[in-house]
Amino acid sequence: MSTPRDSVNNEEEFADILEDLRRSWDLGHALRTFKPSVPGTGAPPCSAADLTTAVRTSQHLQYITKEVAVETGSSVEAVEQQVGVILSEMSQNLQMSSIRLLGYGLNKAMKRLFTRVNVNMDGLPRLQPTAQGYPVILMPNHRSYMDFLIISFLSFTYDMPIPVIAAGTRKYLFQSLSKMKLMGEIFRRCGAFYIRRGIGSDKLYWAVLSEYVKTIVRRAYAPLEFYVEGLRSRTLKALPPKLGMMHMVLEPFFKGEVYDITLVPISISYDRVVEESLLAHELLGVPKPKETTRGLLKASSVLWENYGSMHVNIGQALSVREMCQGTIDRNHYTRTPRDLPQRPSEDLQACVSLVAHRVVRVQEQGSVLSPWSLMACVLLQSPVSSLVQEGLPWGTLTQRTLWLRGHALAFGARLNWPGGTRESDEVMSSNMSLHHSVVQRRGGQVFLLEEEGFAGRQPISAEEGVAWRAVAVLMMVSYRNQALHVFARPAMLAVAMHVTASRQRRELQAFFVFLLDVFSVEIVFTPGQSYQDFEEACSLLGKAGAIQCCQEEISVADAGQQTMTFLKTLLQPFMDSYQVVFSHLCEVGVHTFSEKQFVTSVRKLATSLILSGELQTYEALSSDTQRNALLSLLRLEAVTKLRTAEQTEYSVNKSSVQRIADMLCGKIPLQSVLSAPDSRL
Repeated sequence: MSTPRDSVNNEEEFADILEDLRRSWDLGHALRTFKPSVPGTGAPPCSAADLTTAVRTSQHLQYITKEVAVETGSSVEAVEQQVGVILSEMSQNLQMSSIRLLGYGLNKAMKRLFTRVNVNMDGLPRLQPTAQGYPVILMPNHRSYMDFLIISFLSFTYDMPIPVIAAGTRKYLFQSLSKMKLMGEIFRRCGAFYIRRGIGSDKLYWAVLSEYVKTIVRRAYAPLEFYVEGLRSRTLKALPPKLGMMHMVLEPFFKGEVYDITLVPISISYDRVVEESLLAHELLGVPKPKETTRGLLKASSVLWENYGSMHVNIGQALSVREMCQGTIDRNHYTRTPRDLPQRPSEDLQACVSLVAHRVVRVQEQGSVLSPWSLMACVLLQSPVSSLVQEGLPWGTLTQRTLWLRGHALAFGARLNWPGGTRESDEVMSSNMSLHHSVVQRRGGQVFLLEEEGFAGRQPISAEEGVAWRAVAVLMMVSYRNQALHVFARPAMLAVAMHVTASRQRRELQAFFVFLLDVFSVEIVFTPGQSYQDFEEACSLLGKAGAIQCCQEEISVADAGQQTMTFLKTLLQPFMDSYQVVFSHLCEVGVHTFSEKQFVTSVRKLATSLILSGELQTYEALSSDTQRNALLSLLRLEAVTKLRTAEQTEYSVNKSSVQRIADMLCGKIPLQSVLSAPDSRL
């Protein structure tokens, strides 16, 4: 466990890059001499055109081209033309002139948006010797549109090689940006290579994409940047990693084409996210605005808001060779010619998953929490109606947040809390002012602000009123989510002890593992490490003085009741939201449904329950929470995916869903949980 600290915002760990930039000339920084320190790979420099040529002439792609020609009845020449079109659409065209242009614009924007941009470069000294001759993969988390821009800007500022960036797949921002004639081309010249949305089973496209990525890795062409979560998190918490790109990146190591690969997890944290309102509206079903150059220019109004501090923490470089040592047999690849397509073995797939989850965990551990994240945790422990109408006393909020701050530090969290506890009132006041669109302090009380209608318009229906209130709630929830990884494991144990009313270690561990399975899509846990997660929860709560552990039993300490109640309440919105989904699936008249029908119906049910007072959890209205519950049931085999010619549908096993719902609330005896088949046990 990390040693408690008053703050991570200090000169030894983080440096504010804006401090020097504010004293310098914007154009002067953009035109500065750029001399990147490139590790010696022994390979000659490679241009973007050389990279594309290497992909087109690779034996692997030529093999796939002939296969596709035979399967489709086309000529090889026609398929090769398709390859050329794909590469023309996909390829990056990195140019320093565009990097300088972007640097100029971003320099001005950051100085207006943020009070500080704190960067921790501790990972760099370890990166340089480790990456000597090996490909480097930069892996930031993805919470904002700013994420893509900031890494390239820092690379330029710190004289590091400019990365090429995987920008695409169906849900990525940059597939839309690639359609923006001006900005799309600027991003391409800043190193973005675009991936078409809806690839599906397009064999040729997958082959071109895979070969493009693997050629970058094999040649150590440039640092490769991609988001292991696959898309921007609309809830500001970590998402389960996507393994497609991860497998492409690691395959050259599995095939013995490179000796090692260096992964660099990067944690990007925001006091306030530029898109916070947009994200909340998206979760409530409001369509995302089309991303066009004109729309981007209109969005310049955000430049007049204050978004506090940004923290960029470059984590310790990870060696793929070290992580995979003793876990896989690479002979699976070496027995077959490298250029032939191969299906990865189960142990290789498990290894890719393990590496991806390790990166996500390091990203979480490196993230920096603002005081507002802890304040949001405390505020959301009160009923929403109470926060809107009566408010929460400022003194109560301060006292509970300081109490939570001590637990967060004891649990190993990184906090951006300037000045320690003596200036806490000022720190918390400034953080609340930063989030003036969500909360307001009046007469010693803190109130939650509902969204205001256009030109002062009142909601035309009770349902619309619920949606308006939900916007503010989901905005606050997103900042609570930033702290979720700190408390998730202890909270799981607190829920297990409450639901089972048991003190037996074996029984508590069984229910803890059941909770990991139910919420495996909601909260990221490494597969196959449930025992370690349980022991970590016991250790953290034991050191906090909340529980007493012996070999066979675990009990709540006299002084631990407040801690256990807080942790149980922290997970209650997820429990309630999932129960709404379970209730809908058990009561709905049809057994098959589409995802669109499912989200609409669950949101309608949640709205009616909120209006009747039966449900206090506005998170049940979130489309991401609803889909996560559906994916969890799919994993637990209570729901089956059916693919038709028109769309993907789902079939529900109502008895299985009801059983999971009853187990989650303790209606089924614990012995049923102990005897249930579980992939994590």
